[in-house]
Amino acid sequence: MKLLDECDSKMFAVIGLGNPGPKYSKHRHNIGFMTLDALAYALGATWSPVRNEAITCVTEYADRKLILVKPQTFMNLSGKAVNKILSNRNINYGSLIVIHDELDINLGRVRIKAGGGDGGHKGVRSIADSLRFRDFIRVRLGIGRPPEGMAAEAFVLSSFQSSEAPVVKCLIDLGVQATKLIVTDGIEGARNTINTVKDAEIAPLAPQ
Repeated sequence: MKLLDECDSKMFAVIGLGNPGPKYSKHRHNIGFMTLDALAYALGATWSPVRNEAITCVTEYADRKLILVKPQTFMNLSGKAVNKILSNRNINYGSLIVIHDELDINLGRVRIKAGGGDGGHKGVRSIADSLRFRDFIRVRLGIGRPPEGMAAEAFVLSSFQSSEAPVVKCLIDLGVQATKLIVTDGIEGARNTINTVKDAEIAPLAPQ
């Protein structure tokens, strides 16, 4: 299986992780959906109805074809939908980009990696297990750790506070930028740009 930086991919599957339905739409766990919606909007793409347990749209960016995917299986079964999409469209696993929330990164920060563990994220784990492949690209969107006394499970299923809106917007914008850069510049090029965003640029946006 080729990895992204080993081939000049002309087609990418970009997966945003989240739980379907309005009940979950504003939750921290759904920042992957929010970011993918922002990417689709920026590219003028239109979502199709649910098919193969996912909502999808097909668009182009920088002469590459992008298939944007929001699994509708709920987070813990995301791999079921992703496996169907990749199989039906014959997409190389190395051209898979997964956008998801990350507890171990401060709110507002974005980190990019390929492969590695799932860090306890059950959506990422489901994809890795379904594909039997772990070296896909992850755009990890920092939501920070829960406050003292609050379980991680409850925290990710809570909504962002209104005071966090500016930093969440920055987070989504950075996630969109990171995904575009992966497509045009590869993983290392994207990292070099995204990692230059300083804490000092994000900190003023965070609630005090």
